[in-house]
Amino acid sequence: MRIGELAALVGVSTRTVRYYHHLGILPEPERLPNGYREYRLRDAVRLARVRHLAGLGLSLEELRDALADERGVDFREALQELDADLARQQEAIAARRARLAALLAQPDLSPESMMSPDAAAVLRDLGGDGSAFGTFDHELLTLATMLSDEQGQTGLAELMRPMTEPGALAAGRELYRRLDELADAEAGDERVGPLAEDMAAHIPDELAAMVPSGPGADLSWMEAMTEELSPAQAEVLRLLFTELTEIGSKEGAG
Repeated sequence: MRIGELAALVGVSTRTVRYYHHLGILPEPERLPNGYREYRLRDAVRLARVRHLAGLGLSLEELRDALADERGVDFREALQELDADLARQQEAIAARRARLAALLAQPDLSPESMMSPDAAAVLRDLGGDGSAFGTFDHELLTLATMLSDEQGQTGLAELMRPMTEPGALAAGRELYRRLDELADAEAGDERVGPLAEDMAAHIPDELAAMVPSGPGADLSWMEAMTEELSPAQAEVLRLLFTELTEIGSKEGAG
């Protein structure tokens, strides 16, 4: 039979047959004197096997290996590896569905529901309270939280919790007020240095220790994050994170 007849019999395209020839998955028969390939029943059987295994999820490389050994040893190994891979995918899907079910079960579903309950509660308590800089800081904390897994979110919430105590919360609001006053100020403003020191003193040491520290610490992300701030506000944060990296280095050395 010709290539078109073979393809129609097995239910694939002639282009697929030629592709399998190119990859060495399907042996290419010799051409007849007239230039056409003459396919036999064994070619149809092999092509049907290839189609069936491809439908099970074997990659092209796995197909080539599985069909290369007539004794079936590699074939069995390929199927076992595929079965193990499908089992891992099934576990991952089950875990994702469990997380989704937990979200859907919440009566007050909102974007905050994607965080751990502890983290969401702490971030609500640390809301900006109408402060422009407080809103920025809240979004920054939300980003840091969302980039952590559930365990990391819970741990981060515990580190931020001391700042939700009434006294600390009032102190944080006052820092936001002072930062809002720098909305139109330049980096050299005399208020910048003292404010950065007060902010560093306000942040719990355990939370400060999480800031990357040491000679290789990369704080380039901070520059991108502070583009929407005034030069003075951005300088406060630069000095703050410099101070926090020093705290982190001391903690690491201890």
